[in-house]
Amino acid sequence: MIIVTGSAGFIGSCVVSYFNQKGHKDIVVVDDFSRADKDKNLRDKQYIEKVHRDDFFKWFQNVVEKEKKKVNAIIHLGARTDTTEFDESVFERLNIQYSKLIWQICVENQIPLIYASSAATYGAGENGYDDDESKLSLLKPLNPYGWSKHKFDLWVMEQTKKPPFWAGLKFFNVFGPNEYHKGRMASVVFHSYHQIKQTGKVKLFRSHRPDFKDGEQLRDFVYIKDVVKVIYFMYSQPIKSGIYNLGTGKARTFLDLARSVFKALCLPENIEFIDTPIDIRDKYQYFTEAKMNKLIQQGYTEPFTTLEDAIQDYVQNYLVPKYY
Repeated sequence: MIIVTGSAGFIGSCVVSYFNQKGHKDIVVVDDFSRADKDKNLRDKQYIEKVHRDDFFKWFQNVVEKEKKKVNAIIHLGARTDTTEFDESVFERLNIQYSKLIWQICVENQIPLIYASSAATYGAGENGYDDDESKLSLLKPLNPYGWSKHKFDLWVMEQTKKPPFWAGLKFFNVFGPNEYHKGRMASVVFHSYHQIKQTGKVKLFRSHRPDFKDGEQLRDFVYIKDVVKVIYFMYSQPIKSGIYNLGTGKARTFLDLARSVFKALCLPENIEFIDTPIDIRDKYQYFTEAKMNKLIQQGYTEPFTTLEDAIQDYVQNYLVPKYY
């Protein structure tokens, strides 16, 4: 049995799909399931039970612990991910305390744990993007979401009792199918596609720093199909526990991204620059790029999809046909 939290969400539903492809049907999906617009993410997925996140710990006690069911892993992707949310109590409850309880049951029942951290923990990147755990205390996230992920990482490193294997994944800018429900927090690829369909042009944030030209802010954009491969690798291979970056290791500009969306649609480029919203301007990252040596040293050899190829696949095979 494999438990996936956040399973109706973007990354979680794609993990369920990929594990299905690898022959795993004994999956328990955990989420709040209250949003009808997320139902399609689990359509045609194979799983044995659906558990509301608020009922999960009682369910675990009654079904897993009492019946001595074997859980091969918990993949904990459920979280509040809105970087524009500033109510810290929301993050404390959903991202920190809930994750601590997940950790605790993994320790008590000796269950391997893979959980979602975030590249938002790196803040403005003044201390680089190295997933060396000895440098964790130097990081200064820019928003409550980043702080919630960072605080849990720090808490994990303080624990003397640990699951038999654990990995915290610092996701960089993940994009791809099944993010339809994310609204403002959906990827720039997703928003660019819809802007082009509606207006024929893409609006990008202009630079508010003299060392970056408009549209040349850099991000490590990573395709969801690569992300799920890494998660499966960690599930299926004996590697060292720890915190790992999950990006491509190659930063690209927003201009590269927008141009690739136009190309995938076979349309001429039409790009306009707008001011970065005031509420996020002082918390805006101008450069992110994952150091990927740590994962590679553990034997991961799969190449990451180029931005151009990933966008072409996403646009032509998912966004245009509205496919999940």
